[in-house]
Amino acid sequence: MQTIVVLLKQTFDTEEKITVTPQGVEERDAKLVINPYDEYALEEALRLKERVGGNVVVVTCGPERAQESLRTALAVGADEAIRIDSAGLEADSHLLSAALAAVIAPLAPDLLLAGLFAVDSGSGSVALQVAERLGLPHASAAVKLAVGSAAELGVDPIGGAAAYALVERDVEGDTETVALPLPALITAQQGLNEPRYPSLPGIMKAKRKPLRIVALDEIGLNEDDAIASIRTRRTHLYPPPPRAAGKRIGGSAAEQAFGLVKLLQDEAKVL
Repeated sequence: MQTIVVLLKQTFDTEEKITVTPQGVEERDAKLVINPYDEYALEEALRLKERVGGNVVVVTCGPERAQESLRTALAVGADEAIRIDSAGLEADSHLLSAALAAVIAPLAPDLLLAGLFAVDSGSGSVALQVAERLGLPHASAAVKLAVGSAAELGVDPIGGAAAYALVERDVEGDTETVALPLPALITAQQGLNEPRYPSLPGIMKAKRKPLRIVALDEIGLNEDDAIASIRTRRTHLYPPPPRAAGKRIGGSAAEQAFGLVKLLQDEAKVL
């Protein structure tokens, strides 16, 4: 295993209180962290590196503040980091995947890892679009992962590939095991592992590790043309409406049932 690339996204910490405005989440009041599902992907990359060797490269697309998450990834053990200066591409998965694929292709990774989805948007399509652009097979929602030769994993050879990934994936309450020839993309589900925390020596070492910033024109994307061709735009963002106080329905079981149906018809408008 020579190169493992991990896709990261900086997201808002869903455990913290955030302020939502029509323009978006108020960043001054929000704690920014690595997307939790991407943490599982990063941890799996580090464990593979410890078992079979290799170089772990983390890649993100975002503004300057996203470098904090990259530094955290370097502190826990990643070897290199790359940030694409996004110019607002994060909301458009088509352009975002094109930019990521353009940066990742020259790295020729043996394995590409990413989180199952981003907790801020609920979207999980970017990594799959990157795999499609790079012509890589993929498996999603991995809860267990092993890599090795066909003989080591006990799988049938596919197209003469030298190495394979054996993936146990979550499929709505059950699991499915699939074998993929490498290179391939695998997205991480909760339960794949337990991510580690950065140590003080790791934080100090991270300051000396390479963190490269890539402008859009370096990968053949004109910033003005890219912004003009964005296919997805968010015009407003609203918090959910405040939850009303609960109601207690008294009386016998029959009276309670009648009262509940009445409320569902007259107030909730669901019957």
